[in-house]
Amino acid sequence: MSSSNPPFPDRIELTGEGLVLRDWTEADVAAMPDLFDHPDIAYWTPIVSPFDEAAARARLDRARQLRADGTAVLLAITTDGRAPLGEVMLRRAPEGTELGYAVGPAHRGRGLAVRAVRVMAAYAFEQLGAEQVILELEAENAASVAVAAKAGFGLLDVPLIEGEEKGRPYVLQTWGLRPTP
Repeated sequence: MSSSNPPFPDRIELTGEGLVLRDWTEADVAAMPDLFDHPDIAYWTPIVSPFDEAAARARLDRARQLRADGTAVLLAITTDGRAPLGEVMLRRAPEGTELGYAVGPAHRGRGLAVRAVRVMAAYAFEQLGAEQVILELEAENAASVAVAAKAGFGLLDVPLIEGEEKGRPYVLQTWGLRPTP
């Protein structure tokens, strides 16, 4: 972690837009496979597949380590602070403050990702002093492109990011949002 980045707090709970974004807990491990063990999530994200209870425990441990390292924060998306419906991630990277998200299949179509991204972006601007937050998305992922547009992000004129994940080549576009003056 760069010395110019303040450490993440030990506990984070963000509210807004009818959501409570909160830390993952041991009690969430049983619910995580229903959220993340899905072909869409396996295809579009780096989340492991199949996603079972062992993967959930490993993700919880990894989330805690990334927070301790000052690299990333992974928060459960909830409407009431209780049952997780998905996840939103904030990662400090050389290219900027990046957000990511995944919503469980049973909870899609409710605007959860759009609202979670807006709440997390506000946190990045107000608490972390981010000058811009970015989303890196595949153009073919229509649902994520719609989230980016609805959350106020615009496609940036920067080089595409090419890579391979899980044996599948990908090309990512970068979308950006700056704080409103």
